[in-house]
Amino acid sequence: MTIDKLLILGVVAVFLLGPERLPHYAAQFAKLIKSLRRMADGAKDRMREEMGPDFDDVDWKKLDPRQYDPRRIIREALVDEQEPEPTTVRAPVESAFARRQRLLTAAQPAPFDSEAT
Repeated sequence: MTIDKLLILGVVAVFLLGPERLPHYAAQFAKLIKSLRRMADGAKDRMREEMGPDFDDVDWKKLDPRQYDPRRIIREALVDEQEPEPTTVRAPVESAFARRQRLLTAAQPAPFDSEAT
């Protein structure tokens, strides 16, 4: 949030809550923020205990879901250099389209299924 949005939110809060109740709600909001921060720190400490020394080696920015760009992932997968496979001589595989064309040009009637219609 930007400073402008926070300022507008504060002005709206003053009009909605009034100057009498605003300090009380501001104190409750501060308590909520502090408790959320304590919970987050507790979760970090628990993760550090459970993961052990590997916790400090994790690159958390790399795991941020906002940084995933499907175009970049596909580009990296396609550009990824792989070992060239040894060349072996294989018989050419006939595609389904080529097989169908070959069968149709052999002067046979077109396939027709009377029960499909």
